[in-house]
Amino acid sequence: VIIPTALVPQMGGNNEDKAVVIQTLLFVAGINTLLQSFFGTRLPAVIGGSYTFVLPTISIILAGRYTNEPDPHTKFLKIMRGTQGALIVASALQIIVGFSGLWRNVARYLSPLSAAPLIALVGFGLYELGFPSVAKCVEIGLPELILLVIFAMYLPHTIHRMKSIFDRFAVLFTIPIVWLYAYLLTVGGAYRNVSPKTQFHCRTDRSGLIGGAPWIRVPYPFQWGAPTFDAGEAFAMMAASFVALVESTGSFIAVSRFASATPLPPSVLSRGIGWQRVLVSFWMGYLELEMDLLYRLKMLGC
Repeated sequence: VIIPTALVPQMGGNNEDKAVVIQTLLFVAGINTLLQSFFGTRLPAVIGGSYTFVLPTISIILAGRYTNEPDPHTKFLKIMRGTQGALIVASALQIIVGFSGLWRNVARYLSPLSAAPLIALVGFGLYELGFPSVAKCVEIGLPELILLVIFAMYLPHTIHRMKSIFDRFAVLFTIPIVWLYAYLLTVGGAYRNVSPKTQFHCRTDRSGLIGGAPWIRVPYPFQWGAPTFDAGEAFAMMAASFVALVESTGSFIAVSRFASATPLPPSVLSRGIGWQRVLVSFWMGYLELEMDLLYRLKMLGC
């Protein structure tokens, strides 16, 4: 959710556009989780958005061919089409590398000595981009972080009968609790006399997502129009795709260890890399698939 929340306003999108992008991200992530579980590595890996593509997307947002567009919504649509075209090219590269078996030859040389720092750096990268958001509203962000650690790390060892429930649903338990807490602060007037910036980050009625989101909507391929292609944007996305490919490799290794599975054969690892990009390249414009934050917290805890 952080990725579209940060990028869509820079693209010129409004609250409705942001809600649709978040909805599409979660929808496609769920489908890709199923694909990865049944046809890819077949590991219990939850698929989500990657921060690797934030910088290339920002470079597309700042590109000269979009800066002169006066209408914000038209600018948003053009940027989404350009981003989608760049990601289709980058996805094709990863599909070829994965399904052709090229990445299998690389995976054969991965040892625990190389995988351990790789996994740690992936987790630290998430903290670098996500943790500063806690300080924007520390009275809400800090309780969420503390509750997540308690539910994911400590309660499973305390209440043994519910160990699997706390392991799997820690995020789903803590977010409603903290959201209710934030709602009570909002209606109680805790942020009535603070700055607009603080209200935006702390109040539950300032994001515009609930009011802007439709009750029922099914995302569909190329919903923002036909993709456009630019060589510079495509090469930037290809570079980010290679970084995400390396990150995903380390994440798959970590998830297999955490799930007590046998070591991943290089062929299975290469197949999982290929399946990561099959659906996304045709569905939406700035998704790359990675492990869920909960898995990364557990990796660092291990």
